[in-house]
Amino acid sequence: MTTGVLPDRAIRGMIEDGTLSADLAIRPDQVQPASLDLRLGTTAYRVRASFLAGEGARVADRISEFEMHRIDLSEGAVLEKGAVYVVPLMERLALPEGVQAVANAKSSTGRLDLLTRAITDGGVEFDRIAPGYTGPLYAEICPRSFSVLVRPGMRLNQVRFRAGQAILSDDALRARHASERLVDGTAVIDHGLGFSVDLEPATGDLVGYRAKPHSGVIDLERVGHYDPAEFWEPIHTREGRIILDPGAFYILVSREAVHIPPDCAAEMAPYLAMVGEFRVHYAGFFDPGFGHGAAGGQGSRGVLEVRCHEAPFVLEHGQVVGRLVYEKMADPPETLYGADIKSNYQGQGLKLSKHFKTPYGP
Repeated sequence: MTTGVLPDRAIRGMIEDGTLSADLAIRPDQVQPASLDLRLGTTAYRVRASFLAGEGARVADRISEFEMHRIDLSEGAVLEKGAVYVVPLMERLALPEGVQAVANAKSSTGRLDLLTRAITDGGVEFDRIAPGYTGPLYAEICPRSFSVLVRPGMRLNQVRFRAGQAILSDDALRARHASERLVDGTAVIDHGLGFSVDLEPATGDLVGYRAKPHSGVIDLERVGHYDPAEFWEPIHTREGRIILDPGAFYILVSREAVHIPPDCAAEMAPYLAMVGEFRVHYAGFFDPGFGHGAAGGQGSRGVLEVRCHEAPFVLEHGQVVGRLVYEKMADPPETLYGADIKSNYQGQGLKLSKHFKTPYGP
Protein backbone atom coordinates (compact mmCIF):
# COMPACT_ATOMS: atom_id res chain seq x y z
CA MET A 1 0.00 0.00 0.00
CA THR A 2 1.29 3.47 -0.93
CA THR A 3 2.40 5.59 2.03
CA GLY A 4 0.21 8.58 2.85
CA VAL A 5 -3.31 9.69 3.73
CA LEU A 6 -5.83 7.52 1.90
CA PRO A 7 -8.04 9.36 -0.63
CA ASP A 8 -11.75 9.05 -1.35
CA ARG A 9 -11.42 6.15 -3.81
CA ALA A 10 -9.51 4.12 -1.22
CA ILE A 11 -12.16 4.91 1.41
CA ARG A 12 -14.88 3.67 -0.93
CA GLY A 13 -12.84 0.50 -1.39
CA MET A 14 -12.69 0.06 2.39
CA ILE A 15 -16.48 0.29 2.51
CA GLU A 16 -16.83 -2.32 -0.22
CA ASP A 17 -14.46 -4.81 1.42
CA GLY A 18 -15.93 -4.39 4.92
CA THR A 19 -13.02 -2.53 6.51
CA LEU A 20 -15.61 0.18 7.14
CA SER A 21 -19.11 -0.93 8.08
CA ALA A 22 -22.14 0.57 9.80
CA ASP A 23 -25.52 -0.16 11.40
CA LEU A 24 -27.09 1.74 8.49
CA ALA A 25 -25.40 1.65 5.09
CA ILE A 26 -22.71 4.28 4.74
CA ARG A 27 -23.98 7.05 2.47
CA PRO A 28 -21.92 8.18 -0.55
CA ASP A 29 -21.92 11.79 0.70
CA GLN A 30 -20.15 10.74 3.90
CA VAL A 31 -17.00 10.20 1.85
CA GLN A 32 -14.94 13.40 1.69
CA PRO A 33 -11.75 13.93 -0.38
CA ALA A 34 -9.59 12.41 2.38
CA SER A 35 -11.91 11.45 5.23
CA LEU A 36 -15.19 9.82 6.21
CA ASP A 37 -17.92 11.62 8.15
CA LEU A 38 -19.10 9.67 11.21
CA ARG A 39 -22.75 9.55 12.30
CA LEU A 40 -24.29 9.65 15.76
CA GLY A 41 -26.25 6.59 16.85
CA THR A 42 -29.57 6.54 18.66
CA THR A 43 -28.46 6.79 22.31
CA ALA A 44 -26.39 9.27 24.31
CA TYR A 45 -24.99 8.39 27.74
CA ARG A 46 -24.53 11.20 30.24
CA VAL A 47 -21.38 10.31 32.15
CA ARG A 48 -19.74 11.70 35.27
CA ALA A 49 -16.44 12.48 33.60
CA SER A 50 -14.45 12.18 30.41
CA PHE A 51 -12.53 8.91 30.12
CA LEU A 52 -10.45 6.66 27.90
CA ALA A 53 -11.13 2.93 27.82
CA GLY A 54 -7.50 1.99 28.50
CA GLU A 55 -5.62 -1.09 27.40
CA GLY A 56 -7.69 -4.27 27.46
CA ALA A 57 -10.94 -2.49 28.40
CA ARG A 58 -14.13 -1.85 26.45
CA VAL A 59 -15.83 1.53 26.22
CA ALA A 60 -19.19 -0.13 26.95
CA ASP A 61 -17.86 -1.37 30.30
CA ARG A 62 -16.52 2.07 31.20
CA ILE A 63 -19.88 3.63 30.31
CA SER A 64 -21.61 1.32 32.80
CA GLU A 65 -19.07 2.46 35.38
CA PHE A 66 -19.59 6.21 34.86
CA GLU A 67 -23.14 6.43 33.45
CA MET A 68 -25.55 8.85 35.12
CA HIS A 69 -28.45 8.38 32.70
CA ARG A 70 -29.10 7.59 29.05
CA ILE A 71 -30.94 9.68 26.47
CA ASP A 72 -32.92 8.47 23.46
CA LEU A 73 -31.91 10.65 20.49
CA SER A 74 -34.54 9.26 18.12
CA GLU A 75 -36.81 12.30 18.33
CA GLY A 76 -34.00 14.74 19.00
CA ALA A 77 -32.54 15.60 22.40
CA VAL A 78 -30.58 18.44 23.99
CA LEU A 79 -26.98 17.92 25.08
CA GLU A 80 -26.47 20.49 27.81
CA LYS A 81 -23.60 22.90 28.12
CA GLY A 82 -20.99 21.75 30.63
CA ALA A 83 -22.03 18.08 30.63
CA VAL A 84 -20.14 15.10 29.18
CA TYR A 85 -21.81 12.55 26.92
CA VAL A 86 -20.69 9.40 25.12
CA VAL A 87 -22.57 8.45 21.95
CA PRO A 88 -22.01 5.14 20.11
CA LEU A 89 -21.46 5.92 16.43
CA MET A 90 -23.09 4.05 13.57
CA GLU A 91 -19.74 3.18 11.95
CA ARG A 92 -17.24 0.53 13.05
CA LEU A 93 -13.75 -0.37 11.87
CA ALA A 94 -11.78 -3.49 10.96
CA LEU A 95 -8.46 -1.85 10.10
CA PRO A 96 -5.70 -3.86 8.44
CA GLU A 97 -2.24 -3.84 9.98
CA GLY A 98 -0.28 -0.88 8.64
CA VAL A 99 -3.27 1.47 8.44
CA GLN A 100 -4.02 3.78 11.36
CA ALA A 101 -6.96 6.15 11.74
CA VAL A 102 -7.14 9.69 13.10
CA ALA A 103 -10.40 11.44 13.97
CA ASN A 104 -11.22 15.09 14.54
CA ALA A 105 -14.19 17.37 14.95
CA LYS A 106 -15.72 18.80 11.79
CA SER A 107 -15.28 22.52 11.19
CA SER A 108 -18.80 23.53 12.19
CA THR A 109 -18.54 21.46 15.38
CA GLY A 110 -15.37 23.23 16.48
CA ARG A 111 -16.77 26.69 15.76
CA LEU A 112 -19.56 26.00 18.25
CA ASP A 113 -17.00 25.06 20.94
CA LEU A 114 -18.52 21.60 20.88
CA LEU A 115 -15.67 19.39 22.09
CA THR A 116 -16.03 16.12 20.17
CA ARG A 117 -13.46 13.33 20.36
CA ALA A 118 -13.40 9.72 19.21
CA ILE A 119 -12.76 6.92 21.70
CA THR A 120 -12.34 3.20 21.08
CA ASP A 121 -12.06 -0.07 22.94
CA GLY A 122 -8.56 -0.37 24.37
CA GLY A 123 -7.82 3.24 23.44
CA VAL A 124 -5.19 5.20 25.36
CA GLU A 125 -5.50 8.42 23.31
CA PHE A 126 -8.40 10.48 22.05
CA ASP A 127 -8.87 10.55 18.28
CA ARG A 128 -5.99 8.14 17.60
CA ILE A 129 -6.90 4.62 16.45
CA ALA A 130 -4.15 2.02 16.25
CA PRO A 131 -3.40 -0.06 13.14
CA GLY A 132 -5.37 -3.30 13.11
CA TYR A 133 -8.14 -2.00 15.40
CA THR A 134 -11.38 -3.92 15.01
CA GLY A 135 -14.41 -2.71 16.91
CA PRO A 136 -16.96 0.04 17.51
CA LEU A 137 -16.45 3.80 17.53
CA TYR A 138 -17.77 6.27 20.08
CA ALA A 139 -17.93 10.05 20.23
CA GLU A 140 -17.31 11.85 23.50
CA ILE A 141 -19.22 15.13 23.30
CA CYS A 142 -18.87 18.05 25.71
CA PRO A 143 -20.72 21.27 24.77
CA ARG A 144 -18.55 24.06 26.16
CA SER A 145 -20.34 27.29 25.16
CA PHE A 146 -23.80 26.34 23.85
CA SER A 147 -26.32 23.58 24.49
CA VAL A 148 -27.14 21.75 21.26
CA LEU A 149 -30.02 19.69 19.87
CA VAL A 150 -28.85 16.49 18.17
CA ARG A 151 -30.44 13.58 16.32
CA PRO A 152 -29.24 10.20 15.04
CA GLY A 153 -27.23 10.46 11.86
CA MET A 154 -25.76 13.87 12.61
CA ARG A 155 -22.09 14.20 11.72
CA LEU A 156 -19.98 15.93 14.35
CA ASN A 157 -16.64 14.32 13.63
CA GLN A 158 -14.79 12.57 10.84
CA VAL A 159 -12.02 10.01 10.45
CA ARG A 160 -9.13 9.75 8.03
CA PHE A 161 -6.80 6.87 7.34
CA ARG A 162 -3.04 6.86 6.99
CA ALA A 163 -0.63 4.23 5.73
CA GLY A 164 2.85 4.71 7.16
CA GLN A 165 4.50 8.04 7.93
CA ALA A 166 2.96 10.81 5.86
CA ILE A 167 4.01 14.07 7.55
CA LEU A 168 6.08 16.43 5.40
CA SER A 169 9.35 17.52 7.00
CA ASP A 170 10.18 21.18 7.42
CA ASP A 171 12.66 20.92 4.54
CA ALA A 172 9.96 19.43 2.32
CA LEU A 173 7.58 22.23 3.34
CA ARG A 174 10.17 24.88 2.47
CA ALA A 175 10.72 23.30 -0.93
CA ARG A 176 6.98 23.09 -1.57
CA HIS A 177 6.44 26.70 -0.51
CA ALA A 178 9.26 27.84 -2.80
CA SER A 179 7.59 26.12 -5.76
CA GLU A 180 3.93 27.01 -5.21
CA ARG A 181 3.58 29.23 -2.11
CA LEU A 182 1.58 27.56 0.64
CA VAL A 183 0.74 30.90 2.30
CA ASP A 184 0.28 34.40 0.94
CA GLY A 185 2.88 35.94 3.25
CA THR A 186 6.13 34.93 4.91
CA ALA A 187 6.20 31.23 5.69
CA VAL A 188 7.15 30.53 9.31
CA ILE A 189 8.15 26.87 9.20
CA ASP A 190 9.00 25.07 12.44
CA HIS A 191 7.52 21.59 12.90
CA GLY A 192 4.83 22.67 10.47
CA LEU A 193 3.63 25.93 8.95
CA GLY A 194 3.01 28.59 11.60
CA PHE A 195 -0.36 30.31 11.87
CA SER A 196 -0.59 33.78 13.37
CA VAL A 197 -3.62 35.78 14.44
CA ASP A 198 -5.02 38.74 12.46
CA LEU A 199 -5.95 41.63 14.76
CA GLU A 200 -5.39 44.40 12.17
CA PRO A 201 -8.02 43.77 9.46
CA ALA A 202 -7.61 45.47 6.09
CA THR A 203 -11.03 47.12 6.48
CA GLY A 204 -12.94 48.04 9.62
CA ASP A 205 -12.09 47.02 13.16
CA LEU A 206 -14.01 43.75 13.63
CA VAL A 207 -11.43 41.12 14.62
CA GLY A 208 -13.50 38.32 16.12
CA TYR A 209 -16.37 37.10 18.25
CA ARG A 210 -16.70 36.04 21.87
CA ALA A 211 -19.35 33.51 22.89
CA LYS A 212 -22.03 34.91 25.19
CA PRO A 213 -22.27 32.96 28.46
CA HIS A 214 -26.07 32.54 28.62
CA SER A 215 -27.56 31.64 25.25
CA GLY A 216 -30.30 29.41 23.88
CA VAL A 217 -30.14 25.95 22.32
CA ILE A 218 -28.69 25.47 18.82
CA ASP A 219 -30.36 22.85 16.61
CA LEU A 220 -27.47 21.47 14.59
CA GLU A 221 -29.72 20.75 11.59
CA ARG A 222 -30.60 24.41 11.13
CA VAL A 223 -28.32 26.20 8.67
CA GLY A 224 -28.29 29.99 8.32
CA HIS A 225 -31.01 30.16 10.95
CA TYR A 226 -29.74 31.85 14.11
CA ASP A 227 -29.14 35.54 14.76
CA PRO A 228 -25.47 35.75 15.75
CA ALA A 229 -26.25 38.66 18.10
CA GLU A 230 -28.08 36.22 20.39
CA PHE A 231 -25.01 34.01 20.79
CA TRP A 232 -21.93 36.12 20.04
CA GLU A 233 -20.44 39.43 21.08
CA PRO A 234 -18.42 41.12 18.32
CA ILE A 235 -14.88 42.17 19.21
CA HIS A 236 -13.62 45.46 17.79
CA THR A 237 -10.16 46.92 18.14
CA ARG A 238 -7.84 49.35 16.37
CA GLU A 239 -4.94 48.65 18.70
CA GLY A 240 -3.74 45.39 17.16
CA ARG A 241 -4.33 43.47 20.37
CA ILE A 242 -7.08 42.09 22.57
CA ILE A 243 -7.18 40.77 26.11
CA LEU A 244 -8.48 37.23 26.43
CA ASP A 245 -10.70 36.57 29.46
CA PRO A 246 -10.17 33.33 31.42
CA GLY A 247 -12.74 30.69 30.46
CA ALA A 248 -14.06 32.65 27.48
CA PHE A 249 -14.29 31.22 23.96
CA TYR A 250 -13.31 33.28 20.91
CA ILE A 251 -13.58 32.97 17.15
CA LEU A 252 -10.64 34.72 15.50
CA VAL A 253 -8.95 34.35 12.11
CA SER A 254 -5.45 33.70 10.88
CA ARG A 255 -3.42 36.44 9.25
CA GLU A 256 -2.29 33.95 6.59
CA ALA A 257 -4.35 32.68 3.69
CA VAL A 258 -3.30 29.08 3.16
CA HIS A 259 -3.30 26.66 0.24
CA ILE A 260 -3.55 22.88 0.50
CA PRO A 261 -2.34 21.34 -2.79
CA PRO A 262 -4.35 18.45 -4.25
CA ASP A 263 -1.66 15.92 -3.29
CA CYS A 264 -1.60 17.00 0.36
CA ALA A 265 -3.85 17.22 3.38
CA ALA A 266 -3.18 19.12 6.60
CA GLU A 267 -4.10 19.25 10.26
CA MET A 268 -4.25 22.30 12.51
CA ALA A 269 -2.25 21.57 15.67
CA PRO A 270 -1.74 23.70 18.78
CA TYR A 271 1.41 25.75 19.15
CA LEU A 272 3.72 25.35 22.12
CA ALA A 273 1.88 25.81 25.41
CA MET A 274 4.71 28.00 26.71
CA VAL A 275 3.75 30.94 24.48
CA GLY A 276 0.87 32.01 26.70
CA GLU A 277 -2.15 31.24 28.85
CA PHE A 278 -4.42 30.24 26.00
CA ARG A 279 -5.10 27.33 23.71
CA VAL A 280 -6.19 27.19 20.09
CA HIS A 281 -8.74 24.39 20.21
CA TYR A 282 -9.03 23.86 16.50
CA ALA A 283 -7.52 20.45 15.79
CA GLY A 284 -9.26 20.40 12.44
CA PHE A 285 -8.51 18.66 9.19
CA PHE A 286 -7.91 20.59 5.96
CA ASP A 287 -8.91 18.60 2.89
CA PRO A 288 -6.92 18.54 -0.35
CA GLY A 289 -7.86 21.61 -2.38
CA PHE A 290 -8.69 23.87 0.60
CA GLY A 291 -7.91 27.39 -0.59
CA HIS A 292 -6.12 26.04 -3.66
CA GLY A 293 -6.46 27.38 -7.20
CA ALA A 294 -7.27 23.96 -8.60
CA ALA A 295 -10.47 24.05 -6.54
CA GLY A 296 -11.35 27.65 -7.37
CA GLY A 297 -9.76 29.09 -4.25
CA GLN A 298 -7.35 31.98 -3.85
CA GLY A 299 -6.19 31.06 -0.38
CA SER A 300 -8.41 30.61 2.64
CA ARG A 301 -7.88 31.89 6.15
CA GLY A 302 -7.83 29.50 9.05
CA VAL A 303 -10.51 30.12 11.65
CA LEU A 304 -9.01 30.03 15.15
CA GLU A 305 -11.04 28.71 18.07
CA VAL A 306 -9.36 30.14 21.12
CA ARG A 307 -9.94 29.59 24.84
CA CYS A 308 -8.02 31.42 27.56
CA HIS A 309 -6.86 29.53 30.66
CA GLU A 310 -6.21 30.74 34.22
CA ALA A 311 -5.10 34.34 33.71
CA PRO A 312 -6.11 37.17 31.36
CA PHE A 313 -3.74 37.22 28.42
CA VAL A 314 -2.84 39.89 25.86
CA LEU A 315 -2.96 38.50 22.33
CA GLU A 316 -1.04 40.60 19.79
CA HIS A 317 -1.47 40.94 16.03
CA GLY A 318 0.83 38.52 14.22
CA GLN A 319 1.42 36.31 17.25
CA VAL A 320 1.90 32.67 16.25
CA VAL A 321 -0.89 30.61 17.83
CA GLY A 322 -0.97 27.37 15.85
CA ARG A 323 0.73 25.35 13.17
CA LEU A 324 -0.46 23.55 10.08
CA VAL A 325 1.03 20.06 9.73
CA TYR A 326 1.04 18.94 6.09
CA GLU A 327 0.70 15.29 5.16
CA LYS A 328 1.29 13.57 1.84
CA MET A 329 -1.69 11.92 0.17
CA ALA A 330 -1.18 8.30 -0.90
CA ASP A 331 -2.84 9.41 -4.17
CA PRO A 332 -4.67 12.61 -5.14
CA PRO A 333 -8.41 12.35 -4.45
CA GLU A 334 -11.02 12.18 -7.19
CA THR A 335 -12.77 15.23 -5.71
CA LEU A 336 -11.27 18.38 -4.20
CA TYR A 337 -12.58 20.54 -1.38
CA GLY A 338 -14.51 23.41 -2.91
CA ALA A 339 -14.46 22.03 -6.46
CA ASP A 340 -16.74 18.99 -6.63
CA ILE A 341 -18.33 18.91 -3.16
CA LYS A 342 -20.36 21.41 -1.19
CA SER A 343 -17.92 23.44 0.88
CA ASN A 344 -19.14 25.95 3.45
CA TYR A 345 -15.74 27.44 4.19
CA GLN A 346 -13.79 27.64 0.90
CA GLY A 347 -12.36 31.13 0.48
CA GLN A 348 -13.34 32.00 4.04
CA GLY A 349 -12.21 34.86 6.22
CA LEU A 350 -13.54 35.55 9.70
CA LYS A 351 -16.65 33.38 9.74
CA LEU A 352 -18.94 31.77 12.30
CA SER A 353 -20.33 28.28 11.81
CA LYS A 354 -22.91 27.60 9.09
CA HIS A 355 -25.76 27.66 11.62
CA PHE A 356 -25.78 31.47 11.81
CA LYS A 357 -27.13 34.14 9.53
CA THR A 358 -24.71 36.56 7.91
CA PRO A 359 -22.89 38.12 10.86
CA TYR A 360 -23.36 41.74 11.75
CA GLY A 361 -20.56 43.88 10.42
CA PRO A 362 -17.98 46.19 11.94
